[in-house]
Amino acid sequence: MSRTFSSLVTRVADEGGDPWALHWQARHAKERGEDVIVLSVGDPDLHTPAPVIERAVERLRAGDTHYTEGAGRPHLREAIARLHGQRSGQRVGADQTLVVGGTQNGLFIASMLVAEQGDEVIAIDPMYTTYPPTIEASGARLVRVPAPAEMGFHPDVAQIEQAITPNTKAIFLATPNNPTGIVLTDGDCDRIADVAKRHGLWVVSDEVYAGIADGGRVPSLAKRLPEQVITIGSLSKTHAMTGFRSGWIVAPVDFIRHAENLIQSMLYGLPGFIQDAAVVAIEMSEQSQDVVRSFCHQRRAQLFEALQALPNAKPIWPDAGMFMLLDVRATGLSSTEFVQRLYQEQKVSLLQGDVFGVETRGFVRICFAVSEEELRAAGERIARFCRSIAAGA
Repeated sequence: MSRTFSSLVTRVADEGGDPWALHWQARHAKERGEDVIVLSVGDPDLHTPAPVIERAVERLRAGDTHYTEGAGRPHLREAIARLHGQRSGQRVGADQTLVVGGTQNGLFIASMLVAEQGDEVIAIDPMYTTYPPTIEASGARLVRVPAPAEMGFHPDVAQIEQAITPNTKAIFLATPNNPTGIVLTDGDCDRIADVAKRHGLWVVSDEVYAGIADGGRVPSLAKRLPEQVITIGSLSKTHAMTGFRSGWIVAPVDFIRHAENLIQSMLYGLPGFIQDAAVVAIEMSEQSQDVVRSFCHQRRAQLFEALQALPNAKPIWPDAGMFMLLDVRATGLSSTEFVQRLYQEQKVSLLQGDVFGVETRGFVRICFAVSEEELRAAGERIARFCRSIAAGA
């Protein structure tokens, strides 16, 4: 008898191969001491705040290494509720929050609970690389709706409504978006909330980068539609805590109750020492966000200036986040060819736009959350590469 797998393996497989293959090739080369610049992942080149580390170490030494409540410790859930209120203007209680293992864990939980086989879920293209497998893991069909370059990568809300069928259950989106860095405007949010309300749809709002947007917040869908919006966030980007896997969901009480049941068979409680460190991180959010925001603003301006004069590529200014798109369609190369040749010839790793969707084909994503020196060198290498293409080399 031959071994077989469930249909889930095809739904969670990466379309077109592993999008991170070149990134890890570059990371391993850099670890070996090679002259490589890695700009292919959003992991800020900053240290986790010292008080957060100290709290984690203190709790480890105190023996805080045992089981914790599946939904998260009460004082952390209360801190998340306060932070959400400050960012969104929506007042919530701790019973409307759930502690999860990073934003990705939260997205998966949301997908499992709002859709199933035979349903459809709308997601805004371009989208982060994990969205398609995360959504389709539920058995639902992913329906892409464009946020085209011609509209500044803002979603075409009219097309969102046109894509809705009797099987549509939810809309997934990110603000600020990854890879574009676009923040949904108040007008975008008003129109999306109106569509979702009229059609009775869930809205899953990924706001992992919201804390480093201007003012530490973005226009809130949750405040507009509190009974239908699931907000997901984490400390990864705002506090340089990607390895802590410390995130949350804020949602209506009935959703959180079902999510608590699901998480018991998944995470079964984030480690206690990480939860207590997360409380410290949230308490110093304003300070931490200011540091990361200032860091990103400086690097964004530096990279944009370095890439403005390229002969056959155009940088796209992001509203927020850690990434900048570079339009490379005029080079005559696909985005995959561009990143592969750039790495081969200049040892700079970027991420091809194809992995984010149809609307970013012909674009590449550059993470600028690195040191000033690395970014300067990367800009020079990218410019050298583009000039060589323009010269027909």
